[in-house]
Amino acid sequence: MNIRQNRAKDIITRKAAEFISREASSQSLITVTDCFLSDDSKQATLLISVLPTEEERPAKSFVEHHLNELRAHIRENTRLKNIPYFAVEIDIGEKHRRKIEEIIAEDKKAEK
Repeated sequence: MNIRQNRAKDIITRKAAEFISREASSQSLITVTDCFLSDDSKQATLLISVLPTEEERPAKSFVEHHLNELRAHIRENTRLKNIPYFAVEIDIGEKHRRKIEEIIAEDKKAEK
């Protein structure tokens, strides 16, 4: 990934997070954790993390439902030449990281 793509990825991630935090309800906390941009910059996959985890499915549906608005928001608020089409996925790596932290905390508690 070249410098231009890295910059575009960072801008998209930041603007997507702003848009989602503004548009989403307060039932769950939706965080954009990463963005994968295709080599031609025409497709982007946003990875999201949702708390509480029981709200993942509705949160993902909400974001998927607003992808056209997100694309328009990015077009209006950035100077990116090409605005990609978006897809959304739940960030599995983030879920694993949280689980590992819970295990470590339980282990430290058991040692005391």
